[in-house]
Amino acid sequence: MLATTPKLTLNNGVELPALGFGVFQTSPDVTQAAVEEALRVGYRLIDTAASYLNEREVGAGIAASGVDRSELFVQTKAWVSDYSFDGVLHAFDVSTRKLGLDTVDLYFLHQPLPQHFALTVAAYRAAERLLSEGRARAIGVSNFSTVHLDKFLPQVSVVPAVNQVEVHPYYSQPGLRAAHERLGIVTQAWSPLGGVYVYRPADPDAPKSALADPVIDRIAQRHGKTPAQVILRWHLDSGRSAVPKSVRPERIVENLSVFDFTLTPEELTAISALDTGVRGGPNQDEIDFLSFNRTIPD
Repeated sequence: MLATTPKLTLNNGVELPALGFGVFQTSPDVTQAAVEEALRVGYRLIDTAASYLNEREVGAGIAASGVDRSELFVQTKAWVSDYSFDGVLHAFDVSTRKLGLDTVDLYFLHQPLPQHFALTVAAYRAAERLLSEGRARAIGVSNFSTVHLDKFLPQVSVVPAVNQVEVHPYYSQPGLRAAHERLGIVTQAWSPLGGVYVYRPADPDAPKSALADPVIDRIAQRHGKTPAQVILRWHLDSGRSAVPKSVRPERIVENLSVFDFTLTPEELTAISALDTGVRGGPNQDEIDFLSFNRTIPD
């Protein structure tokens, strides 16, 4: 097993492994094997979601791994089609049944619904109920902007422990991260290596990959590391959590082999300077039931 992942303390005292294993866009037929391999080499944070449609396979991978539940940090997310108080309580029951777990360590709202914000608040209040009952050890949100947080926080009782958002060298969201720090919210990066710029390129004829950036490549050569390892170290040295994904065993190991070096302040600044201010993922203000319609099967 590789080195133990350091942990971040959430605003309710729960400890979150800083580096985890994601399964977004991982097809169900390979998810179980990928999760088993990730747990075998030392990952202890597993990130999934109802809308990924692979929670059942994640649960099978956890069960087959032999890793004790007490060692794991499992997080999943409610999808917008279930946003209501009762809807999220039901969605949680479905997710935990698929995962084969009684509790999850972190339960998210997957997206804000700006055009239906009352439903977003009602959904989160259900998550607060789950937290109070001990069925979720922590609760959070995903893809919330500063505008969403400013509108959201006065209407809820529990400050989200985590906001999982798009953060990578080409879109680092410094303003949102500063707001998180002020509010006591941990930033967790999805697409931490910038893959969203490749699978959703602004220019299909010229996708932009942070893994091929010359600035990052020079830093990687200096440390004898890969560009992916340098980017993940940039997240960790900046105090963030990150959940890279892969189904290739060698990449799964590579992404976890980042605890034997650190970046200098100058290197961190150089990577942060690559920010374009242009998101790769969907605009959160355009999330609605029509464009993101997906029914989660029980």
